[in-house]
Amino acid sequence: MKSGAAVPVLMLLLAVALATTADPGVVAVLTGVVALGVAGAAVHVMRRREARTRLAWVGLGAGAVAEAVGIFVDGRTATGLGHVAMVAIVTVTLFVIPQPKRSRLTALRSVVDALLVASSLLMTSWNFVFRPAEDMGSALLVVLPIADVVLGTVAIVALARWHRGYRGSSTVVLISGGLLMIALGDSVAVRLLADNAGAWLSLPEAGRLAGYAFLLLGAIRAAAMGSITNEEPDDEAVRSRRSASLLLPYVAVLAALISGTMWLATGHSSSPVFTWCRFVSIGLIMLRELILVLDNRQLARRLEERVTDRTAELADREQRFRALVEQSSDSLAILEADSTVRYQSSSVERIFGYPAAALVGQRLVDVVGRRAGLVIQAAINDVLNRPGGVTTFRVALRHLDSDWCLSEMTITNLLDDPYVQGLVFNTRDVSDAQRLQDQLIHEAYHDALTGLVNRALFRERLAATDAASILFLDLDGFKEVNDSLGHAAGDQLLVQVAARLQDAVPSPHTVARLGGDEFAVIVDSPDAPTDAEALAARILERLDEPFTIEARELHVGAGIGIASSADATDIEQLQRNADLAMYKAKEAGGGVYAAYDPAMHNALMQRLGMADDLRLALERDELVLHYQPTVDLASGEIIGFEALVRWQHPTRGMVPPLEFIGIAESTGLIVPLGRWVLTEACRQAVEWGRPLKMAVNVSVRQFEAGDLAATVAAVLAETGMPADQLCLEMTESVLLTDTDENLSRIVALKALGVMLAMDDFGTGYSSLAYLRRFPMDVLKIDRSFVDRLTTGDAGDETLVTTIVRLGHRFGMRTVAEGIEDETQLTALRAMGCDYAQGYFLSRPLPSAAAGALLETGLPTYAAATPTR
Repeated sequence: MKSGAAVPVLMLLLAVALATTADPGVVAVLTGVVALGVAGAAVHVMRRREARTRLAWVGLGAGAVAEAVGIFVDGRTATGLGHVAMVAIVTVTLFVIPQPKRSRLTALRSVVDALLVASSLLMTSWNFVFRPAEDMGSALLVVLPIADVVLGTVAIVALARWHRGYRGSSTVVLISGGLLMIALGDSVAVRLLADNAGAWLSLPEAGRLAGYAFLLLGAIRAAAMGSITNEEPDDEAVRSRRSASLLLPYVAVLAALISGTMWLATGHSSSPVFTWCRFVSIGLIMLRELILVLDNRQLARRLEERVTDRTAELADREQRFRALVEQSSDSLAILEADSTVRYQSSSVERIFGYPAAALVGQRLVDVVGRRAGLVIQAAINDVLNRPGGVTTFRVALRHLDSDWCLSEMTITNLLDDPYVQGLVFNTRDVSDAQRLQDQLIHEAYHDALTGLVNRALFRERLAATDAASILFLDLDGFKEVNDSLGHAAGDQLLVQVAARLQDAVPSPHTVARLGGDEFAVIVDSPDAPTDAEALAARILERLDEPFTIEARELHVGAGIGIASSADATDIEQLQRNADLAMYKAKEAGGGVYAAYDPAMHNALMQRLGMADDLRLALERDELVLHYQPTVDLASGEIIGFEALVRWQHPTRGMVPPLEFIGIAESTGLIVPLGRWVLTEACRQAVEWGRPLKMAVNVSVRQFEAGDLAATVAAVLAETGMPADQLCLEMTESVLLTDTDENLSRIVALKALGVMLAMDDFGTGYSSLAYLRRFPMDVLKIDRSFVDRLTTGDAGDETLVTTIVRLGHRFGMRTVAEGIEDETQLTALRAMGCDYAQGYFLSRPLPSAAAGALLETGLPTYAAATPTR
């Protein structure tokens, strides 16, 4: 529905048309129907309003229902008790609606306004309606004019609350106008009935119908607006509402005076009621004026208090602002366009040592010196032609104590500001901040331990170099130094290595530490590849000299990889090439350098392909176990097997473990692979149904990956393998990695009841130190010692005999690996070695062949055993 006056005007025209054409009874019925529509719309609106306005809509709806019931009960007569009930309900509702918080004077004035309007309407109604109705002798006709006076008063009082900016203003106007039309129509109808002019009743009935139509339109508009909360009106809205509340009572008084004058002018006489109403109105007007005077004084006093409070607040703010300016870490100054200081905060003395009074009146460009003055003058020139313009720059200023301070200045052009009329200078000492920034930048681009360039700056310099070669260097044996002597000793070693690298690498080449024990060198020269190899040889020569750490001499070599930018398209590929070359040098045993060759990349791709295939092999069940028997050298019986994994590749055939175990270790696949081997070996041992020892190898990665003891316990429970028949073999690398933590893990394994074996004994680092510390059950003699037994050298035999006796000394069984002939077997038996493995006894066999070997025994051992 469109807003504006078009619809209300249309309603009035329709009412006029009905007044001239329709019967009064028909119009009354239409009025009742519209009243019911008002009640329904009011119910809809009240659900979407807050409590205070909801009550008003409840009263309006209830009054409309009372009017409709009265019309239909009275036989389609629009003037009756229903109208009186409607007026009573609407009036009571007006008085019980909670009002916003107001002053006492405002509340008293509202009461006076209501009485003034009521007395004015009563004067008019008494002459034109009440007296003719009284002459008729009907009590109802006497009550109805009084009800209309009350209803008109309610409408005018409600209209006085109208103001601009309120979303419901149009609704207020429509509701108030509708109530006035209803009151006026009812009063006209009473006068017509008093004059026996019932033929003209269609006219007032049409007016009442238009009034209810206005109420319905107002309810519809309110419903269309949705939810309305207690919004705060702006100043203009307050002024408009105040104007309406002040003028409307006077309009009612003026209308009463005009009607009274017309009454007297037409020859009618005045009545006591009319006279008393005039006196009451005059008294109320005087009382109202007195209230307005008092209210204005009160408003003026409040305004004065607000002005006083505001002035005090501004003074406090000024004091706070001045204190902040004076105690600020910045120096604040206001300068003329020629840099003459007009105002200077006292904080300048605390920052730069100059008293503020010594600067006021002087040109700043002359005070700061020639060099700084030129910079400041250029900045002033930059903002002079830009009102409101800002420029920030840094300049070195001399402190009064002759120290130089790096300062940051901000100039704001407020020459056109009537409150400033100058250039505002904010100056701060940023020397400490600059030093901190330089320190942070240095720390961000340099290694904290060695002071060398770190990885980030290394990459930046490498990217800025057009043609270069790089060296990647990784120390040999650094982990052992850390584990045996501690991390502090390792740090000392890294510092000494960094110092030797800086001595060996001349400028402009760059030496960097990439992390851990990895270093790198950028060789930036016209003949970079040749110079890189010469430099690598010089570095290895310097590193070959012993290092002194905690009064100990240590020999630490390195593997160096060399790559040239000619073989790479970007720095990522260049670093990858150097990394591949370094690993090639490390594989050669360390202490050498290797230059990148494209074949290294091909080998890496093959390695990655092998890793992908191995991951699929676990899913496709391509892995199998072979079992190599462990033989009791005293009896020749098979006392157990060692489970050795094989890979039945779909295209490569049977892949030996040496080709994929290292890949499994580096990729982490050794963890699921190790669990599979452990599960399958235990399952096979249980299936054979004999009290055999089953040995399974455990890697470092399995220890680091999680709770190995929990994994072993789960496999034992799953397969039904007795714990004392399972032997877990581990190399000394397990014992050397995170020694304290691995000790607790080994103790947890031992608590399960399984046996523990130290594999490849004698080939590691400080092996004897761990025999006492770790609860091992079996000592496996490496094949390198067994091979020497065929040379006939007494020293080799003595070494193996010592290992056997050492194992027995610590309560361990000894197992010799790699027996290839009868001579080795005989020698080991004579030394008292407990068990043996090797190809001379049996190669690793599939499970079926190993089971058959259990039935037949070892023929080679029987042949090698002398007859007793």
